[in-house]
Amino acid sequence: MRKNVTINMTDSMESTPIAHLVQLANQFSSSIYFEMDTKKVNAKSIMGMMSLVLTAGDVVTIDAEGEDDAKAVDEIEKFLTK
Repeated sequence: MRKNVTINMTDSMESTPIAHLVQLANQFSSSIYFEMDTKKVNAKSIMGMMSLVLTAGDVVTIDAEGEDDAKAVDEIEKFLTK
């Protein structure tokens, strides 16, 4: 399942929110990747996610594949748009 999501968080996506995002991604058995511009990183990797430098207004593509991919994308979208 692939979905484009516009980040709409008031907090900057520095280490603490990224750590929470990675923890959230790790709750799912599906493979989950974030794509932005030419980068594609594993959403379960703290170093990979920090390399994206996500900010409010950025559009990312969440790409998940596995038995709980729809739920994973939905929960991650909620996290990024709260």
